[in-house]
Amino acid sequence: MNAQWAKLLQALREPEAMRGFDAPTWDLVLRQALPTGLIGRLGLQAKDRGFLHELPRPVWQAMESMLSYVERQRLAVEWELTHLQVLFEGFAGPVLLLKGAAYVAADLSAARGRMFSDIDLLVPSALLENAELRLRSGGWFSAVDNPYDERYYRQWMHELPPMLQGRRGTALDLHHRLLPQTARIQTPPEPLLAASRSLPGRAPFAVPEPMDLVLHSACHLFHEGEGSHLLRDLSDIDTLLRVEMALQGEALWPRLIERSLELNLQRPLFYALRFAQRLLALPVPEAVSELLPGPPRWQRPLMDALFVRAFSMAHTPSRLRGSGMAALALYVRGHALRMPLPLLIPHLVRKAVMGWQEAKEEEEPSPAGPEQADTRADLR
Repeated sequence: MNAQWAKLLQALREPEAMRGFDAPTWDLVLRQALPTGLIGRLGLQAKDRGFLHELPRPVWQAMESMLSYVERQRLAVEWELTHLQVLFEGFAGPVLLLKGAAYVAADLSAARGRMFSDIDLLVPSALLENAELRLRSGGWFSAVDNPYDERYYRQWMHELPPMLQGRRGTALDLHHRLLPQTARIQTPPEPLLAASRSLPGRAPFAVPEPMDLVLHSACHLFHEGEGSHLLRDLSDIDTLLRVEMALQGEALWPRLIERSLELNLQRPLFYALRFAQRLLALPVPEAVSELLPGPPRWQRPLMDALFVRAFSMAHTPSRLRGSGMAALALYVRGHALRMPLPLLIPHLVRKAVMGWQEAKEEEEPSPAGPEQADTRADLR
């Protein structure tokens, strides 16, 4: 990262440093933390250490407001899981909660101060059709509105098309694998399901064991990660690992490496540890990274440059030079990891044409004229 991001990263690494931030620094840090989803986590760190109200009044008010919003989101996740539990009553297998939903349901430290965007579930592939029928009976429907994307998800991806709840508007992703069926890396979901922990009073919900939560988050972030919450997701990994380090000590690292081998996720773990160490000062022993199969050494500076620029994308004024090209390169890389070349090229061309057509339609004036078009917009 450049100097523009230095203070936000310092606040995440050394929360006490926030006490010394001046007004211009806070203005920049809050503007960066908002799109990355990290204001709540910063506020929680200050609150836990007892100096939240020592910060400038506008700062602690913004943090308290975000913490209230995050708490409402957490309660909404809990409420949605209650509805889902009814739908999955008597389900023949485990329903695995992933990422934010798992953090909330298992009351993990990564849930505290964290913003949520959707609910992620994983079921055995043999039970996928039954799970989808149950969701549809509860008012969930596909958020995909064209046949091509519908087929894309069902034929090639590791999840069904994203779903929305008709009354509450909640978003949900129903997975049957960790990575697409066409991906270069094939990660079996069975070990994840077998090692999962059931939730008392929440049957059939279960959560992955802590190391699997780390590996899944690393897989999501460094295999297909896009959008503005990349730094938040890296902070999730950092938070989960620091808790496990406190519980397991040095025994964590060989277990984590062994588990990454079992799930075939050594490369995403390599990147997760590399950037959590570089950006968030996670104390990773040097020998650990050497045991993981990272990219060739000549390629590492390039990947470092791409990912660091991608982490800077959330706040437009703080973006590093070349961040747009880096984001595009990682977008293509993510698709190349998900699909072989004979599928990838037609898919990217098709998506580019569809995007161009949608943009053209938005630019075209309404045939009813501007005044009537504005009226309809107001009614919507």
